[in-house]
Amino acid sequence: MEGQLDGTAQSQQQHVSEPQASHGTGPGFTNSSSDIEIVCGPLLNYQRMSEEGADVFWHGSVLIVTNPGQKTPMLELLSLGAFDPSSKVRASAKQTFEGLKLYSDPDKTFWRFSLRLPLVEAEAKWQYSIPNMRFLSDVRKEPSREFIVPSATESMRIMFHSCNGFSVGTDLDIWTGPVLWNDVLRIHQQRPFHVMIGGGDQIYNDGVRVDGPLKQWTSIGNPVKRREYPFDEHLRNECDNYYFNNYVRWYSTEPFATANSQIAQINIWDDHDIIDGFGSYTDHFMKCPVFRGIGGVSFKYYCLFQHHTAPPLSTFTTDAPSTMEARADGSAGGDPRQLKNTYVYKRTADDPSWIVGKRPGPYVEEKSRNLYMRLGRRIAFCGIDARTERTRKQVNYPETYDMIFERLSSEFKAARGEIKHLILLLGVPIAYPRLAWLENIFSSPVIAPIRLLNRRFGFAGGFFNSFDGSVDLLDDLDDHYTARHHKRERRELVIRLQRLAEEHSIRVTILSGDVHLAAVGRFYSTPADNMDALEDPRYMVNIISSAITNKPPPKAVANLLARRNKVHHLRDGNTDETLVKMFDVQPGGQEKGADWNYVTMPSRNFACITEVPDDHTGNDAPANGVNGTVHINSTGKTGKARPRAGKDGHSPLHPGEEGTGTQHPAADGISSEGPCKGGLNVSIRVEIDNHDREGKTEGYGMSIPKLALASKDQAGTVGHPQLHNTTAAPENMTQRH
Repeated sequence: MEGQLDGTAQSQQQHVSEPQASHGTGPGFTNSSSDIEIVCGPLLNYQRMSEEGADVFWHGSVLIVTNPGQKTPMLELLSLGAFDPSSKVRASAKQTFEGLKLYSDPDKTFWRFSLRLPLVEAEAKWQYSIPNMRFLSDVRKEPSREFIVPSATESMRIMFHSCNGFSVGTDLDIWTGPVLWNDVLRIHQQRPFHVMIGGGDQIYNDGVRVDGPLKQWTSIGNPVKRREYPFDEHLRNECDNYYFNNYVRWYSTEPFATANSQIAQINIWDDHDIIDGFGSYTDHFMKCPVFRGIGGVSFKYYCLFQHHTAPPLSTFTTDAPSTMEARADGSAGGDPRQLKNTYVYKRTADDPSWIVGKRPGPYVEEKSRNLYMRLGRRIAFCGIDARTERTRKQVNYPETYDMIFERLSSEFKAARGEIKHLILLLGVPIAYPRLAWLENIFSSPVIAPIRLLNRRFGFAGGFFNSFDGSVDLLDDLDDHYTARHHKRERRELVIRLQRLAEEHSIRVTILSGDVHLAAVGRFYSTPADNMDALEDPRYMVNIISSAITNKPPPKAVANLLARRNKVHHLRDGNTDETLVKMFDVQPGGQEKGADWNYVTMPSRNFACITEVPDDHTGNDAPANGVNGTVHINSTGKTGKARPRAGKDGHSPLHPGEEGTGTQHPAADGISSEGPCKGGLNVSIRVEIDNHDREGKTEGYGMSIPKLALASKDQAGTVGHPQLHNTTAAPENMTQRH
């Protein structure tokens, strides 16, 4: 068992040899004090579910960072019984787990406790504590933490967030700290979240170039000298200290720190976890030593803090010859200077929840870490790592998509119809208004004379970025799936998701962040197909929730995007796309956007997702492993298709979209009552007043139906034949969206 392996002395044999420090507080030094001196943590993560016979288990971990030289810490875990006091589920005896040392150097040590808990007939509360822990900060903290796991027959309640930090230059007197986490915790107290999903930018490390060790490098005026600037051992060490200290500071900041210790996390990173725009600058500049170096350093602490796993040796790279090229197995060697007096746990295998890329990224010499896990009984989750392999012209390698879809198909087949929903995490929106005209202006020859004046005299300095000299907003535009560079990749991804939904009768819902405002996009079959959205595998909602902490864009930008809310046509000829009219009133009466703008909300926010019980079919999977009882007739249309609403693309497509906004049953972020039985209630909680330190929000709701497809036809195909006739040939993917 995973928890048993990590808690025994046997695991110590899997480590790389640990250097022994002769004095001081290095990895080989042991402090005789009984206190566990906590530098950061505890942090709670969720990893996966497993079935062993008739039993279902929850797998997760707790991470702490301590001063070096500590005795091996222990964690005590106690079941407090059912969350609902009326349940018959009782408390259990205390369990003890030994910490596994993931990483240690002369300044700090990371410890992981791997937890494996049985899921029972009722939602259950667990308590964990670390005896003798002493926090080095001045803030007094309770010795124990509590968290909630779902019942064995229940799907998880989900909280989703992104952009949990501040861009450089934000006026922090106007935009108070991470106060919306107060509202997250209030909702959690009323009805607990089982998991919280971080969609990227869980931390902002951009300050490394403003008040950190890259300040001198950033100030170099000559782009050639900046590109050739060495990332030597001294600079690497300074950057390593900066990233570590910034993580400790942010992950110890309340109320974010409390949420991290009580709600299990799942995270995928994005550019600000590294540095603003990483991957989206020009290729020759992205390959410079400094970007390559901070890519490794940031990946190291991303693995430790956000995934509770030891960093691979490829992150220990600078200018040492042994680290400059990847090995035959796709990994890069470690710099022996950095491994001096440093201990790194050598993993025996990758986390089972990971879908690891086949080759390293172009600018981070490590493979992508995509995620798959079950979120309870009927919801699956997949997070695509859209940063490790990113360049200006690609988001992910084609073979990475192949691996992800092969894993999803395999998991869905093994579930035999039990999974009803796939939550797919993409860091940036995929159903979103186009700004191609702005891309064209920023990339046009008109900009060239202004760029020359900028290089020679500093003219329009704020208009160009400090890295490759491009227009500052261009890296943000290039990040989007709707950017012209990514049109083909975007189209292929959408079509593959539609086919996946059809083949396995699973409703796909997409989560995205990045853009610092709230919106809900959707794909759906064209009106000519006369498809009921409840039976439409093309119907996919893109929940866009951003930012939970960073400041929103000006309302003029939100209104501009709302004016661009046209009906877009995917080049498959059968799919349309628009934004949903979600925001019926201004939050708390506070004006955020124009009174006619119902589709984009420029205010800080987060999202809640709750399953709606299926009163008709119950929670058991059908015997044939396929949902629904609809049959396909000879014309390819469903036998019970009815004339649908919303033929203009902007009106409601099904009952869950009717009455969206503050009056919808899902708006409170708690309710599991709604018009879509077996579907998902979605609430976007929007900040009312950014000066309010309590972080109070207004809720806006809608429901997403489950997919009710046909039974298998004689050819063994599920659903609607026209999806299988859609061509995805490269030559058909050039000009249209």
